[in-house]
Parts: sequence; C-alpha cells; structure tokens
Amino acid sequence: MTSYNYSRLKRAILYGLLMILTGVVIFLLIPSNYYMRRALLHLKPKIDQYSIFENRVVKADNPHPWLFADDYENKQIAPAFEPDFKKYGTVAFVVIQHNKIILEQYWNNYTPLSLSNSFSMSKSIVSLLIGCAITDGYIKSVDQPVSDFLPQWTSYEGRVLRIKDLLTMSAGVEWDESYNSLMSKTTQAYYGKDLWKLALTEKLIEKPGVRFNYQSGVSQLLAFVLRKATDKSISDYASEKLWTPIEAEEDALWSLDHKNGIEKAYCCFNTNARDFARLGQLILNKGKWDGTQVVDSNYIKEATTPAIWLKFTRRLKPDETTAREPIPCSFYGYQFWLVNYQGMKIVNMRGMLGQYIMAIPQLDAVIVRLGKKRDTAYNVEQEYPKDLEIWVNAAMEVINRQH
Repeated sequence: MTSYNYSRLKRAILYGLLMILTGVVIFLLIPSNYYMRRALLHLKPKIDQYSIFENRVVKADNPHPWLFADDYENKQIAPAFEPDFKKYGTVAFVVIQHNKIILEQYWNNYTPLSLSNSFSMSKSIVSLLIGCAITDGYIKSVDQPVSDFLPQWTSYEGRVLRIKDLLTMSAGVEWDESYNSLMSKTTQAYYGKDLWKLALTEKLIEKPGVRFNYQSGVSQLLAFVLRKATDKSISDYASEKLWTPIEAEEDALWSLDHKNGIEKAYCCFNTNARDFARLGQLILNKGKWDGTQVVDSNYIKEATTPAIWLKFTRRLKPDETTAREPIPCSFYGYQFWLVNYQGMKIVNMRGMLGQYIMAIPQLDAVIVRLGKKRDTAYNVEQEYPKDLEIWVNAAMEVINRQH
C-alpha cells in the first residue's frame, strides 16, 4: 500500500470513529434518553444503589428493638451451607422464632444497620398498604374499579379492571418485565425520571382477572391508586400505617423518580435485615403487632391465599420443548408468593437478586436473606428460584439446633 493510500485509509478510519463518537454524544444528550444514560452508566441494578436516587424517608417514630434468644451471639450457619451463601453473595441472614432473633449473621462489611434494596419485596409492602387503605375507608374493597382513582384504566372487552386484578398480577396490561433489556419498561422505570408518564403507556391488551402475568408496572399502578385514594405519598402512609406501628428501629428510604418525586413502588424500599423481618412477623401475627391490629386479619388471609381462579402457563423444564397447558395459579396471592416446601406453607416476599422475607407459620419463624444473586434455576411447579431452598434448609438447621 502506498503512503498516499495508507494516509487516506487512516483519515477514513479516524473520520468514522469521530462520527460514531459524535453519534454517541448526541444520543446521550437527548433528554428522552435520560434513563438510557443512567442504565449504561450503572448497568444492572444493585442492592446498594439507593444513593444514586432521590429518596423519601419512611419514618420510624416508635422504635423498639427485637428480643434475642439467650445464645444467639454464639450461633452461625452450619459449615455445610457456607459455600452456597458465598456463591450467591449473601450479605445478611436473620432467623427469628417465637418473636426472638435466634441467629443473625452478616458478610461483606454489612451490619445490622446496613441498608439494602428490597427490589420486588416492596410489592408486598404496597399490598399491605392497600389493606390499610381499605380499613381506613379510602378504598371500598379489592373489587373497586381502578378507574374510580385512575380514569385511564377502565375495562377490556367488557371486563372491568379491579384493584384485585392489580393485586393478583392479572391486569392484562402491556409491560415488558425485564431488567436485562435496555429497552424494557422495567429498566425505564428503574433508571428513568417520570413514572407517571411511563405508566400512561400501560394499555389494557387482554381481559383482566383471567391470566397471571407478573409485571412491575402493575404494582406501580397500585401505588398510584394509593396516592390518589389517601392524598398522601406512600412513604408517609407507610410510616403512619406500617413502619411506626411495627416499631421499626430505623428510618427506611423509598427511592423516587427524578421528575415527580414518586416512589418506585414496585421496588426500591431500602432498610436493614432486622426491620425487614418485622414485615414477616406481621404476617405470622395475622396483621397484629404487640396487641394492635395493624393490617386487617381477613385481608392478610386473602393476601396470602393463592389466586387459583387465574390461569398460568408454567415454565418449561430443560428437557421439554412442547408448551405446557395453563394451570391454576397456586403460588401467588395479593403481591405475596406462596410456597409449599417440606410440608410447610411459606409466605414469602421476594426480590430479584435473592432478597427474601419468609414467614413459616408451622415453625412460628421468619427468615430474612439479603444478597446479590439468586439461582437461575426454578421450581417449575411452584415458580420459585431454587436458592430459596438453601435459605429455608439453613434456617431449619438452626431451629433444630435451638431445640
């Protein structure tokens, strides 16, 4: 190649790189690409990202510490479980039985005061607040039409969209549930700045109350119902109706969108493992705390009963290629997951990186596990990540040791 041709090629490559760089800069400067800029900067969501968002305080105005079992400080998980705890990036593990902490263990510089994102465990908090709003008279019942609060969402093919349909993830709206896609609505909701504008894109595309379809945007609609019904931020309402009555020890933070100061209700409730455990204890107590009925017991019963009238198409097993027939939804209530494991009914709140709050009535126990990963393999019959079994087995070993 002559020096002249080499020079031309070099200039062409430099020009091409300049055009690409210019395009990237223009793309990143376009206001509508705000969420993309943040997504590219921060990549996948992490458990300690509350500091990159604006947050509203959920006040704990009546703190009261947990009681502890006599020898809890000497207890640790059994060595057989340590490899899996490490593999999945566990940062906190708390086991409570008979309303006392019997084991508490932390890793990676986490402490009893360290905040962690709830991710989708916050959906269950929203459900509890719906129960409170019904008791307070702000909402008539779970059968009330959503359009009474949000006129944009009415009905589809004659089927009215009810609050119950939002609670049971059967709204029939259009929403791409994926954090792994830059273009998905869930990514836009997490890194974006206008949750209300994004919610307006949720169009009804099928009959509500028929098919279970897990969608974070549906939980966000529930939060908009709460905000409209109570005329309060859900953080303030949560402080008044939940966080203060259950005697949380520390203020929590609920992350907000950038433009409107609206809570990311489908995720992003940030607190510590001890205070997360109080939510599990509230479920065990059938909505009661220290003699006070915080959430109506009938609502708790309904919320933790599977919505078997809904149809669900199970995941395929690795060796299956033919689509499965829809079955009744036996594992989900009102924003709560339900698992039958080793003869025990486990009510659980669940987050995308392996956040769990599990209430086990048969053991009078609560398990909290916080971490950075969860198993990609699922129990396809009950729709739960397989790592859930690790945390339950580890807790049961501690409980058996206790006795």
